[in-house]
Amino acid sequence: MPALLTRPALNRALLARQFLLERARMPVAAAVEHLVGLQAQAPRPPYFALWSRIADFDPAELSRLLESRELVRLSVMRGTVHLVGAADALQLRALTQPLHVGALRGSYAKKLGGEDPWRVAEAARDLLAAEPLTTAQLGERLQERWPGLEPRALAMTARYLLALVQLPPRGLWGRSGQPVVDTVERWLGRPVAAEPCVETVVLRYLGAFGPASVRDAQTWSGLTRLAEVLERLRPQLRVFTDEAGRELFDLPEAPRPDPGLPAPVRFLAEYDSVVLSHADRSRLMDEPVRRALATRNGQVPGTFLVDGRVRGVWKVRTGGRAATLALTPFEELDDEAERALTEEGERLLAFATDGRPGPREVTVTAPRPAGPA
Repeated sequence: MPALLTRPALNRALLARQFLLERARMPVAAAVEHLVGLQAQAPRPPYFALWSRIADFDPAELSRLLESRELVRLSVMRGTVHLVGAADALQLRALTQPLHVGALRGSYAKKLGGEDPWRVAEAARDLLAAEPLTTAQLGERLQERWPGLEPRALAMTARYLLALVQLPPRGLWGRSGQPVVDTVERWLGRPVAAEPCVETVVLRYLGAFGPASVRDAQTWSGLTRLAEVLERLRPQLRVFTDEAGRELFDLPEAPRPDPGLPAPVRFLAEYDSVVLSHADRSRLMDEPVRRALATRNGQVPGTFLVDGRVRGVWKVRTGGRAATLALTPFEELDDEAERALTEEGERLLAFATDGRPGPREVTVTAPRPAGPA
């Protein structure tokens, strides 16, 4: 009979692997590789995610890695933009290409008026071979060839079918700009993997997010039919069950700390992968919290952890005279938790403002319940 892992045990295992029990002392590139990338629809969240996970994190190091092409931003897991290492970009995009094709069929393919989407993608590849373009520019150039079709539908067809990298200065700390894209093959000078290894990626997922079920792995990746993959891997894995009787897989030597181990308060970035990478998120949050986060029109706010669990949301505002961090708990916080969040929040504000002098304020608003249990 597989051993039982309680929710507190799963929580501490996840926090340990995500460097949220204790900040890691390692290079940025190594941390991103261990985490199998960071979700990065917006430019700043990966910086906040790494600030919470790496001791003495320097945002300039991440910006340098983007400029040197050691890290890239492109759509991979779940069809969303992630920050990943160069080698992972080539593997993960090849592995997730089928889900991108499926997403196109379910959204923009009908807007092509019967045109072969692969012809559109190849035309986009030719245009990008001449110069990188913004998404809007790419759509406009494609519309010159297909004047009866919407520019956005044409550009999104290219995004789904081609591995497009968002180029710097997009994603650099303290910089901004519209996403300018190029093919990953041109940007990295190498083709996407011809035969990506799904087993290797699943093992890495377990190392960063496990123990996990088949459905958890599928939720994280967006892939299907992972039951047969985990079945092939079963001889080299440990198998557990959770409190609902679900089968969980894990690497034999991965950390599974004592569930009573203290967990410090932590701030999770917007779209933080740890919030989105399990079908069953009870190890991290209660069901009303999960539902509340899932109904924000596709937006995932920054959240904070108290004793390892999501207890509220946060928002930094750096415009104007003062920098502020507003904390909105889902329920009343005790004095110790509020004090710890305020202290950590002051450090977060100093990071967000690059340590510039000026007034900073952390406020804790009245609780906003996540919803009925």
